[in-house]
Amino acid sequence: MPSKASPARWHGASLAALLTAWYTTASFLVVAGATGSFYLGLADNLRRISEQSLKDELDVCRALVRERGGDSHALHEEVEIDSAVRRYQKYYVRVLDSRGVPLSTTPGMDRDLSSARVAQAASSHNGIFWIDSPAGAPYRAIVATVPRDATGREVWTLQVAVDLAQEQEVLGRQRIWVWTVLTAALIFCPAVGVAIARRGTRPLREVAETARHISSTTLSERIDAEGYPVEVRVLAVAFNAMLERLEESFGRLSRFSADIAHELRTPVNNIRGEAEVALARSRTPEEYAEVLTSCLEESVRLSELIESLLFLARSESPGEHLKRTREDLGRLLTDLRDYYEATATEMGVVLKADAAETILADVDRALLQRALGNLVSNALAHCSSGDTIFLSVRRQPRQILLEVRDTGAGISSEALPRVFDRFYRADPARSRNSGGAGLGLAIVRQIVFLHGGDVRISSEPGAGTTVSVVLPQSA
Repeated sequence: MPSKASPARWHGASLAALLTAWYTTASFLVVAGATGSFYLGLADNLRRISEQSLKDELDVCRALVRERGGDSHALHEEVEIDSAVRRYQKYYVRVLDSRGVPLSTTPGMDRDLSSARVAQAASSHNGIFWIDSPAGAPYRAIVATVPRDATGREVWTLQVAVDLAQEQEVLGRQRIWVWTVLTAALIFCPAVGVAIARRGTRPLREVAETARHISSTTLSERIDAEGYPVEVRVLAVAFNAMLERLEESFGRLSRFSADIAHELRTPVNNIRGEAEVALARSRTPEEYAEVLTSCLEESVRLSELIESLLFLARSESPGEHLKRTREDLGRLLTDLRDYYEATATEMGVVLKADAAETILADVDRALLQRALGNLVSNALAHCSSGDTIFLSVRRQPRQILLEVRDTGAGISSEALPRVFDRFYRADPARSRNSGGAGLGLAIVRQIVFLHGGDVRISSEPGAGTTVSVVLPQSA
């Protein structure tokens, strides 16, 4: 099943290439934003300075008109003084009387900005406006009226303009600088991105190189995570943990395969040996019947072993093979006690079931009965005459607890952690005599896991063993 973060989005992509692309894009956007903001800020600043200077010039010209009338010499002198102070800005002033006749004009203004041209441009703007000369030279201008004297009976018109050639030249140089920086960024950012991506992915390449040399025969090798960045160290630690699980799984599989070979070889060799002995010479019908009986017993043992192995193999997918029905677990324990009671009585063992409470659960009756039957059989195998086996079920918060407790020989603390392993026998001699293959408790654990539960065991040598089957309340 694919993971939540589907790898389709990265299909065929190189991490180094992606890092380079992301770094280049981000860096270029930052550089472009910075240089663009600087350019726009400079242009806006020059515009505001130019407009403010234009307004200041208009105020001065208004004052001159009110004080000296249409004194062209005074106006010319004022403009020359302002131009000298503002070296990079050239101002033009024109004074028109109430009839629109020019009274005073800054030299050169008529060539680029006629009074009619300025008046026409001002008619469609309010305040400061942009105007071009016939030759295409840019100007910023403003038109205002001013009373000729204090009586206000005659109103004159002021046309003030400033040459923007120097401002446009500054902005032109700035644009060249901006494009130069952006071009350099397009060249420099990918180069730096490649270097950063290669350096950043080098630990991943080293981890991959180490992993490439690990095979099923070298699962004991580990990746040294020291010195790596945190993200790669987390990956290396997770990879090492995976290797540990794989090594453990391979070890179990190897032991399991060896145990299977041994368990299958024993009954097959017994059958073969008995058949060879029987055929070595003529025998009586009774002797042949005895050999066939022995072969049948070994065949039954072999069939049960194969069936158990097939069950364990099929049950690797939890929940897939369950056929749940609503069952009374107390009644199930009672039936189990009745089934094994004859065997227990023959051995001198007392078998009790505490099933007073009705506890219903949705379980696979056949599988759960098999699991509990294995536990009872295992308890009987470790009990002697006079011992007791208790079966009980009770409801706990959010779970159901079934217990099989005996007062038998118990299990040693060394063997207890491995009793659920396949083919493991805490008492090999007794298990073989009883026909067991060491799969009973492994089947119990698998059946309980299929039900979404857990199985626990506690034991004290000489005092008995308790196996607890914990099923979820949802069952």
